[in-house]
Amino acid sequence: MKLICLEEHVLDPATAGASMPAALKAAPFLPGWGSTVKDGNNPDRSRPQVIANTDSTRKGMDWEQERLADMDAAGVDMQVLSLGGFPQFAPAEQELSLAQAANDRLAATVAARPTRFAAFATLPWSQPALAVKELERAVQQLGLKGALINGRPAEGFLDAPEYAGLLAAFDALDVPLYLHPGIPVPAVQQAYYGGFSAELTARLSMFGWGWHNEAGIHLLRLILSGAFDRNPKLQVISGHWGEMLPFYLQRLDDSIPQEASGLARSITQTFREQVWVTPSGMLTLPHFRFIHDLMGAERILYSLDYPYQSLDGARAFIDSLPVPDTEKAMIAHGNAERLLKL
Repeated sequence: MKLICLEEHVLDPATAGASMPAALKAAPFLPGWGSTVKDGNNPDRSRPQVIANTDSTRKGMDWEQERLADMDAAGVDMQVLSLGGFPQFAPAEQELSLAQAANDRLAATVAARPTRFAAFATLPWSQPALAVKELERAVQQLGLKGALINGRPAEGFLDAPEYAGLLAAFDALDVPLYLHPGIPVPAVQQAYYGGFSAELTARLSMFGWGWHNEAGIHLLRLILSGAFDRNPKLQVISGHWGEMLPFYLQRLDDSIPQEASGLARSITQTFREQVWVTPSGMLTLPHFRFIHDLMGAERILYSLDYPYQSLDGARAFIDSLPVPDTEKAMIAHGNAERLLKL
């Protein structure tokens, strides 16, 4: 059975170098790659930082050789590559050129091994008009399969009016938008996640809880804004089993009925019809059971969040799912082939 994984990241040195200074200002608890950080309980003692795993960073920088070896060892047939890190923190004047260079390299990587890789584009998200043009170039000229955003496009979210044209472009091009987490709003970081050591705040505010919560709110805001009603072909991919949102859909429907939202459909119906969910390496059966009951196998994709998560158990989890083999095949590769036109 073929295995296609959709949230598998690469790192670009130029983009990382340009974006990290602003990312550190937005998240002052986030240490620089490979640096040391003051111990919050003992200011006189420095310790190695733990947020940027050097093994993951090395593998992220290696777009092919070690990646392919890891894929072969785990039985992963194809990865859909996307740019990791915090690219939208790059200076505005560099955003377009960095995105173009990264997309060109992604396209070249795919062209060299088209049976092993596909890719999502990165865009100059803070500049919507330029983002539309780069999305069109990436899809129509480079053959990329959509785009992935790491958090918010700028200060706000993609439901802001200035992004209406960009969402319409995804609809017109019939390619998906992957809503990946990113650094939460600074005010939220301090109010909700501050008051602990730097390491604990970082873990809690990002991959422990905060950026998943924000990614779920990002998707919910898109639904409530009517973006899916206006763009009926818009398809969004949500990782980490839907970034908390699926587990509150019934509550949201009860609390925000269509009479209040003005939407053409319920929040749950919109989610079921225009959102795809993937585990992002959270290979946990209870999450799968809930999502399968909610959406069925036909809206579940597969992902392992490489290189931040191991590829260990990639096939074992699919094989162990308590569903028919036909549904396992849909989740493992069929749905990705259909959505991305592979």
